[in-house]
Amino acid sequence: MSSAALVGCTGLVGSHILTTLTSLSSHPTIHAIARRDLPTSSANVHPLIEPDSSKWPSSLQSLSPTPNIFLSGLGTTKAQAGSFEAQRKVDYDLNVSLAKAAKESGVKVYVLISSAGVSTKSLFPYGKMKAELDEAVQELGFPHTILVKPGLLVGPRKDSRPMEAAFRVVAKGLGAISKGWLTDWWAQDADVIGRAAVAAGMQCVEGKRDEGVWVVSQNDIIRLGRTEWKGET
Repeated sequence: MSSAALVGCTGLVGSHILTTLTSLSSHPTIHAIARRDLPTSSANVHPLIEPDSSKWPSSLQSLSPTPNIFLSGLGTTKAQAGSFEAQRKVDYDLNVSLAKAAKESGVKVYVLISSAGVSTKSLFPYGKMKAELDEAVQELGFPHTILVKPGLLVGPRKDSRPMEAAFRVVAKGLGAISKGWLTDWWAQDADVIGRAAVAAGMQCVEGKRDEGVWVVSQNDIIRLGRTEWKGET
């Protein structure tokens, strides 16, 4: 992989995707699109800092040469956005606009951090929105579409709801004492998810996967991001 583009790189999983990309021995050129300064710096990271996210699709299309892969860990919360309607503008509308821009630019491999257990028939607006996003990006017809579907995200997160934060503490504790076997089926560490997203993307870039849609399950996340991860690619 010679180049990658990334959005959501200041978030919990996206920051780990960025760190993972910078650790690759192939030293790909990394175009990181964000509103604010990045959590990490490296000689091969090219930040595209733009507070106005409506300009991100055009920033993505301006990249030359076209990145091999586009990864999105983009998302917000209802509390941060102020309402579910405002959250949808980021989580759904902006993600779809960016995916369309990537497809029109000729990107071959698209990776989206989605979520396990979502459905377009869900009674919960967030789960329904995430499933609708999954469907929308699949319809764009990238040669490779990768939907990474973790359970509960384990890691430091300032914007967690109280109940969600409590489950994170439980997951972290159980994971530490059981080496993962009590939690791997319902919660995954953010760094493991980030590595799995990169590993899956690299397999597609390198022609090791057939074209089409690849749903990376929680078991796949553990396998790609922890069990099989070597980090020297």
